[in-house]
Amino acid sequence: MKALTPLRKSNRFFFVLSKGVSALVDIPFLFSFEIPAVQSKFRDMEEIYKTVSESVIRISQLMLPSNANFGGKIHGGYILSLMDQIAFAVASKFSAHYCVTASVGKVDFLKPIEVGELVTLIASVNYVGNSSMEVGIRVEAMNIQTGETKHCNSSYFTMVAKDESGKPVRVPRLILETEKDVFRFYRCVVKMEVDKERDRAIHDLETDSAEQQAYLRKHYDVKINLTS
Repeated sequence: MKALTPLRKSNRFFFVLSKGVSALVDIPFLFSFEIPAVQSKFRDMEEIYKTVSESVIRISQLMLPSNANFGGKIHGGYILSLMDQIAFAVASKFSAHYCVTASVGKVDFLKPIEVGELVTLIASVNYVGNSSMEVGIRVEAMNIQTGETKHCNSSYFTMVAKDESGKPVRVPRLILETEKDVFRFYRCVVKMEVDKERDRAIHDLETDSAEQQAYLRKHYDVKINLTS
């Protein structure tokens, strides 16, 4: 993997230093990332700033037998559907535009959800690009009889705001009010850079089948029986 390139520019963010006191500061990133070409279309537009807290949405839903899979647990696909719904709601609320799902990050189902539990999804905008927003989603399930709550999974949805003609539209900039806001935004920047490095590494893979077969036979319990 290639070394990450130090960034020679900085981005500007509002920080709320104390109640009623704010400052506009430059934050140098440790990693560079490509700026989409669509940025030039928005440079002359007056910026709108919103806080992360303005984007937060919570929804709760009781899990019914109709939501269960053959094993009696709540179907993962149903939870993903709820996550997509709240991602849309958060992005549309924040941007004041219709939004579409561009990508879904890794989803690990940490604990099963039972029929009769109350599922709560908490979501907010963690990062904004030009027309894109990363929406972080946390899923919790509560036993309504005991009050015990468990973290079931978290994921990150990339949403894109569209105008009336279906073209990407500039979204508000973020005001980062807490250290957690800063961490989530910065983590997204690092994650994007790591994803680009991963994609470049995969793209640069050699098509040497013999070498790949030898590696797989050595390190993995797999049979290779090529028919063509």
